[in-house]
Amino acid sequence: MMAEFTLHEYFAASGVVVVATQDFDFDSFPRLGGRLIELLPASIIEQQCDADIHTWLIDFEGTRLFLKAEHYASALWLEALNPTEDREVMDFLAHLLTQGL
Repeated sequence: MMAEFTLHEYFAASGVVVVATQDFDFDSFPRLGGRLIELLPASIIEQQCDADIHTWLIDFEGTRLFLKAEHYASALWLEALNPTEDREVMDFLAHLLTQGL
């Protein structure tokens, strides 16, 4: 069975984990984002949708992160609020996505 979510790229210094998924588009993000949250598992604290970007504040094991999806770049990523402090968590998430969810 193929993983729904995998690691596309990891920018450790800036605390950004770019997620690859097959069926991503801006309109499908609420469903896909919900599925990723379920698989991690994490919880949604706050959701915002602007003209071209979805931004969700999530909690993953006590660490708050952004889950973002941008229309024009067709990109889905997890972003640390505090890249230096959250490095271990981001390293873990990058490793987890390397294995696939």
